[in-house]
Amino acid sequence: MDLISEVIRTVRVGSAGARLIGRPPSAGLRFAAFDGSGFHIITRGTCWLIGHDEPVALRPGDVVLTSSGAEHGLSHTPRALADIPLFEPGAHPTGPEPASFEFLCGAYRLDHGQAPQYLRALPDLIALSPDYDRHPELRSLIDLLLADVAAARPGSGATRRALLDLILVQVLRQWHERDTAAGWPEVTHPGIAAALREIHENPQRPWTVGRLSEVAGMPRTAFSRQFTTAVGRPPMSYLTGWRLGHAARLLRETDASLASIAPRVGYSTEFAFSAAFRREYGVSPGRFRSARPTRTTADVH
Repeated sequence: MDLISEVIRTVRVGSAGARLIGRPPSAGLRFAAFDGSGFHIITRGTCWLIGHDEPVALRPGDVVLTSSGAEHGLSHTPRALADIPLFEPGAHPTGPEPASFEFLCGAYRLDHGQAPQYLRALPDLIALSPDYDRHPELRSLIDLLLADVAAARPGSGATRRALLDLILVQVLRQWHERDTAAGWPEVTHPGIAAALREIHENPQRPWTVGRLSEVAGMPRTAFSRQFTTAVGRPPMSYLTGWRLGHAARLLRETDASLASIAPRVGYSTEFAFSAAFRREYGVSPGRFRSARPTRTTADVH
């Protein structure tokens, strides 16, 4: 089961943005908690990652992954998180003056809903020193994103999102290689993987725990227990989240009517689909569709 691909499909529902910050104030910058996921890449100088644990020293090339939008800061020196000024979108532009450190921000903001379960299973803040010798493609992607944020050009909305996706994939791969036992959910059981594959490929089918356990070739109780352990959610809760996440992507990426989307994601009526969608995302499908992401690249966190 390719969990990283599922992460990318889920975060694409939100708005994506990126920017380079080259003149943070002397005390650094604090980023408030938000619904979504993001990362920072140190491009010049040294600084400290400040969270709710011990400060972590960062150098050029290091990556900070905020897996589920936790509050954090980047500072010139170790200090209390509350002492770091809050980042305000539109402020702190880059410029010709020398900076003690510079960093590239990328983020997916989910206006409705949460970061994927797979990311929420990870530590809130992950500091990674990538192996650029073994994975030079990550350096190339960072250089491309730096060039893309340097100037607005036709097509930047598409290229920026694609680059963010690719960088997030590379970061997750490298962290997973380094910390295989540190909390990344593994789905290695063939029965659980088979059930997940059926949910993903055929969300419209009238699944029950019993039917999914038959696909897995497991007793119902054992299936429910192992599924919840591997994925982080019970089978029917995961099924609902997947169906409605798929619906959210259809609402954002297509002009399909609600009546046509409902049966594609397992709901017999438009009314039942709309009620379930509102419970999951807090808004009706129509309002979700009309509120297409409009944030600029400056509004990263």
